[in-house]
Amino acid sequence: MDQRALVARAQGGDRDAFAQLVTNTADRLYALAWRILRDVELAHDAVQSAQLAAWRDLRSLRDPERFDAWQYRLLVRACYVEARHRRRQAVLRPLERSPERGLDPARQLADHDQLERAFRRLTPEQRAVVVLRFYADLPLTEVAAAVGVPAGTARSRLHYALERLREAIVASGDPAAEELA
Repeated sequence: MDQRALVARAQGGDRDAFAQLVTNTADRLYALAWRILRDVELAHDAVQSAQLAAWRDLRSLRDPERFDAWQYRLLVRACYVEARHRRRQAVLRPLERSPERGLDPARQLADHDQLERAFRRLTPEQRAVVVLRFYADLPLTEVAAAVGVPAGTARSRLHYALERLREAIVASGDPAAEELA
């Protein structure tokens, strides 16, 4: 059954249809929440909050075709709440990707660590636009809708986030980072 039909059934109170929607989207939502919050427990809490809000407010969704965008908006709001209520440092975790051929694994780890430290300097609002734009590959207009701001504000947040990342990497003193300046 396609997503639109599941949404329509869930809007009518079908719990099984909603459970299927949750199953279909949980991993993707968790990946986004983790990238925004950088903490496993906070990400799980944000996803649960977003899914609870989705069940509670599903009848207010006018266009079932916009379910994904609507869910992103609920998730981003939940991430903001989690970030505000529990400001704690998460442990750095290595990327779970296989090393690319021809690249020095030590250099990759150092680059990842440097990027992770720079990413943590961003506000949750800045991380949200970076994650939605580059990880979820959403166009800027959809990023703006997901975070609940005008497109110009999303563009500005993205600009300042990328600038802050660039500054943090250059400030690290890595000679390879000088190319970013």
